[in-house]
Amino acid sequence: MLPTGERRARLRRWRAIKDKISKYGISFAGISVVLAFATIFVYLFSEVGPLFSSASVEQKTSYQSPAAQPLHSSIERYGEVGLTVSSDAKLQFFNAETGEIKQQVQLALPAGATVTAFGKADPRTGTIILGLSNGQALIAKHEYLLSYPNDKRQVNPKVSYPLGEAPLQVDAQGQALVAVAIQEKDENRMLSAYTADGRLVLSNMVAETVFLTGETTVVRTDYTLPDPPKSASKILIDNTFQNLFVADSQGQIHYYAINNPQEARLVQSVNAVPSGAQITAMEFLVGTVSLVVGSSTGELSQWFLVRDQHNNFDLKQIRDFEKHPGAITQIDSEYSRKGFMAIDDKGHLGIHYGTSARTLFLESFDDGLVAKQIAISPINTNFLMLDDKGQMHKFELENAHPDVSYTALWNEVWYEGRDEGKYIWQASAGSDEFEAKMSMVPLAIGTLKAAFFAMLFATPLAIMSAIYVAYFMTPVLRGKVKPTIEIMAALPTVILGFLAGLWLAPFIEEYLSAVFAILLLMPFMMLAAAYLWRYMPESVRNRFGLGWEAAFLVPVIILFGYLAISASPMIDNTFFDGSLRQWFTDNGINYDQRNALIVGIAMGFAVIPNIFSIAEDAIFNVPRHLTQGSLALGATPWQTMVGVVLPTASPGVFAAVMVGFGRAVGETMIVLMATGNSPVVNFNIFEGMRTLSANIAVELPETAVGSTHFRVLFLAALVLFVFTFVFNTLAEVIRQRLRQRFSNL
Repeated sequence: MLPTGERRARLRRWRAIKDKISKYGISFAGISVVLAFATIFVYLFSEVGPLFSSASVEQKTSYQSPAAQPLHSSIERYGEVGLTVSSDAKLQFFNAETGEIKQQVQLALPAGATVTAFGKADPRTGTIILGLSNGQALIAKHEYLLSYPNDKRQVNPKVSYPLGEAPLQVDAQGQALVAVAIQEKDENRMLSAYTADGRLVLSNMVAETVFLTGETTVVRTDYTLPDPPKSASKILIDNTFQNLFVADSQGQIHYYAINNPQEARLVQSVNAVPSGAQITAMEFLVGTVSLVVGSSTGELSQWFLVRDQHNNFDLKQIRDFEKHPGAITQIDSEYSRKGFMAIDDKGHLGIHYGTSARTLFLESFDDGLVAKQIAISPINTNFLMLDDKGQMHKFELENAHPDVSYTALWNEVWYEGRDEGKYIWQASAGSDEFEAKMSMVPLAIGTLKAAFFAMLFATPLAIMSAIYVAYFMTPVLRGKVKPTIEIMAALPTVILGFLAGLWLAPFIEEYLSAVFAILLLMPFMMLAAAYLWRYMPESVRNRFGLGWEAAFLVPVIILFGYLAISASPMIDNTFFDGSLRQWFTDNGINYDQRNALIVGIAMGFAVIPNIFSIAEDAIFNVPRHLTQGSLALGATPWQTMVGVVLPTASPGVFAAVMVGFGRAVGETMIVLMATGNSPVVNFNIFEGMRTLSANIAVELPETAVGSTHFRVLFLAALVLFVFTFVFNTLAEVIRQRLRQRFSNL
């Protein structure tokens, strides 16, 4: 047996080893937590960062253009085949990498006639129109067919004539066509032209198919529009065949309503450029709702029709883009997004986006090139540029996320079809024409709204329960109540959400007046019960003993709840014409079955165990000598609680509330199942909401990896992470100050 001194020395050495293990283990764990948080931040930033990057262009090849001064150029989606339309009505398809001619198609240009105007339909249709000096027009449609000989992709151009190969007589008087436009939808087409003698003509062509024979005929109707402008440089028709826009040489846009061509009328004429400037370019954005207008002084602006209070439409300027140094010479819109490219006569290229109001690129070309024409690919990965020396250049384009900006995420945005700027979340739809609406404001407000109502319900119940259980309740009853409440934290939130959505929401809708009666009158009933308990005979109170008063309160709560539910139909019939919900609706208060009230109650039950457990421990662990000293000095138990226990336990109680708030902010399944998931901006307790976490859960599985929508959802995760981080940091700071303040107790 070792001597006592040596045995103690061994124990001290072993204790020192254990102390070092604990020290380094705790340090490693703390550093690991910090690194884990840092890793989360780094990963989220790596996914979010590309959203705010600018566009970049890189020149790849240059060659002599197939046409020296083409009227129009384009490039197909794979960037392999380009097209020029020349002033002699020739379509030339060429290799976009080398300039080698692949195919030439000569349109049927009449002898002695010249091309005087050019127009195109929605670029996705491939339909073009050439206005001629004899009042006729040539209409052609180009498309690209794919084949895979020897497993290698081959792009084969094809030209068709939807209204016949022969020239179409647009103006019966044979006047030269100064400006032309065409639009098509399915098999129907509408074209318009401005003639040399100042008339504005319109032709509507409807394809009709005989059911029995399958023969298709085109029914044509011609119109002359009233109040034509004195000049016209550009005409555009939207794809609904309801609106026509004409730009003149005086800087005005004339808006005609043509939904009923027989009663077509000039609705409005607006000055679209600064005084003294001219409109030098005008094009639709995809969907033909918005107009982008370029001026001779470099301004770029977006316009679209806005419905006024009288249900009439006015053409309004919505937003401006960064000004170009020179006069805008061409605007080319993207095929599937609300973006566009613009060039000016000083050799600058601008890449802009409508919804986000971003100018992502505005620079001059290298080597002093001056662009005369541009053509962007349908998938926005490359574009062709024709310079003033007749050289065609192919550029690679990197512009993945132009539709995101601080303005689009956090400010009101005036979206197409809206009468004013709004906060809207609607990130996807089934059409390329859809304008993505990705405002984070409805989601952030929905998150705070859900957390606020949950805390409004849970905090008083949890803290008051913690006070009573920790300080006033008998130990026997506390031993049963505390574990019962804490075990509620293990209840899956999906179950609470399921019950809230399928049972609680219809129940509250049916007994809405009873719910209000319980929420408003139950505290008074509890006070009345406490008052009656005070005057109970001494023998009855002694039989229960101190700390058992809550057992007397349970039947009171159950009885009053039953009476309120039973009386609900009578209350509705007496005061609210049979339905409190309908009364709300009649008085302009929206009521959704799944709303913030449901979420507050359901999420409150999920949050109560967290707040209760931490707060109860903080109150129960207040040193006994403090409470005994207060009681010894003559304070009542309630005065001791308010003056001594609560101040001492306030850091723990505050921490409990903030932990509960953090839980409420991050809750997903209850909000997902108990609300309508409508991203609305209000704090109406009777309407639903969509939270950041629920939005991520709903939309992330359906979005394309790497897309703008995908990265914006990661941004939502980052915002949620920052929310919880900021609130927890503030909670810790306040908790430490409370500890310092009451440490002398």
